Amino acid sequence: MNPDLTRLTGLLPRPQDRGRIPDWNAAESTLQTSLPADYKELVEAYGGGGFIDGYLLFLEPGCRNGIYDLLKITREREEANDSLWQFEDKPTELEAAGTRLICWATTDNGEYLYWLVGQGDDPDTRPILVNDESGEHWERYDMTVTRFLVGELGGEVRSQILWGEFPQPVHEFRTATAMAD
Repeated sequence: MNPDLTRLTGLLPRPQDRGRIPDWNAAESTLQTSLPADYKELVEAYGGGGFIDGYLLFLEPGCRNGIYDLLKITREREEANDSLWQFEDKPTELEAAGTRLICWATTDNGEYLYWLVGQGDDPDTRPILVNDESGEHWERYDMTVTRFLVGELGGEVRSQILWGEFPQPVHEFRTATAMAD
């Protein structure tokens, strides 16, 4: 277990029912890129398609509940962003040829958290971009998903875009399976 994930398990209780493990090969084939190792380890430890502190929807490739499906949400966001960028400026990070976004989380307020993917990049060092609900404001974090979550839940990282009440004083993770119950 990577050190950030170990620290995260001390902050965020793991659910008893973690659900199924995604087909990583199928997901990466669909996305045409590898996913970060810490993200895969996080999904396998907690189960994907979850709800953190009643706010952050953590996405999983191929989740049976489409609200939590990384592949579905990424596809939808690509279409929405392409439409938006006909009228708004793209983030400067996306001006380089071959760059794109993969959405790994969203919120119930309409913010999106992405990896910035470049041609031939190292998936384990991809920056995170956070986008507000209007699509106009962006934040960049040069860290992994587990480090970002540890930072947010532990109070070391403070997004100006994410809801001011996040994180909650007592942390909770509920899987998509548990949400359906």
